Amino acid sequence: MELVEISYDHARPIDGYGPGFIRIGAEAVPAPVLVLANSTRPWGGETDTDPLLALAGDVDVILLGTGAEMRPVPTALREALEEAGIGIEPMATPTACRSFNVLLSEGRRIAAALLPV
Repeated sequence: MELVEISYDHARPIDGYGPGFIRIGAEAVPAPVLVLANSTRPWGGETDTDPLLALAGDVDVILLGTGAEMRPVPTALREALEEAGIGIEPMATPTACRSFNVLLSEGRRIAAALLPV
C-alpha cells in the first residue's frame, strides 16, 4: 500500500476541536465559526444566514457541523442556501472537521459552518 502525504498548498486545515472551540493552526477559535480555505469568520449559528449567503459564487458546498450529533438543517436555512446556489451537508462537527480537511486537500470550493461540540 502506498501512502501519499496530504498537501493543502496555501490553505489552512482544521487541526482539532474541543468543547467550544475549533483549532486552526496554533489558534483556538471560539465556535460557532465559519471556516474557509484561508480564513475564519465569526458566525452566529444556524439563524445567522448572512455570512453563509455571502459565500454565493465562492463555494459550492457548506459543511454544517451540528455539534456532537448530526441534526437536520433547519428548513429556512436550507431553502435560502439552495436559492443562492449553495449546497449544504449536515453532519456532526467532528465529522465536518475531517470532511473539510479531505475536501480542502482536493482543492474543492468548500466552507465549514461549525457549531461547538
